[in-house]
Amino acid sequence: MKFLVLHGPNLNLLGKREPQVYGTLSLDDINNSLGKLAVELGCSLLFFQSNSEGELINAIQGAAVDCDGILINPAAYTHTSIAIRDALSAVGLPCVEVHLSNIHSRETFRHKSLTAPVVIGQICGFGSDSYLLGLRALFSRVKTK
Repeated sequence: MKFLVLHGPNLNLLGKREPQVYGTLSLDDINNSLGKLAVELGCSLLFFQSNSEGELINAIQGAAVDCDGILINPAAYTHTSIAIRDALSAVGLPCVEVHLSNIHSRETFRHKSLTAPVVIGQICGFGSDSYLLGLRALFSRVKTK
């Protein structure tokens, strides 16, 4: 089993950007934790981060070739990108949306996720554990198919 882990805009700044909201772990720290969990689960991961909407869409489309699912933190594109939503829907892969912060308890504009209707579930508010919980959920869903 192989999964694409997709990180959206500004997540390359984790550990430095608003640590009171996003925590002090870097993106590399999160990816390393996910890698350890992948070994435990017996799956492999591909990691990709971009600040560009088009690059994220290309990665989603590319995942349809050789991945069994997608773990995605669309970051700000969660609330704005119909194109990312459409790409997730088009590839037909199981996908879990994750967020470090609880988007539903933040600014009103963050309460609406355009991607949530086309994913199997959303996990938010647990800091870096959101990613680990998301990977476990995605793995379980794909394993049972």
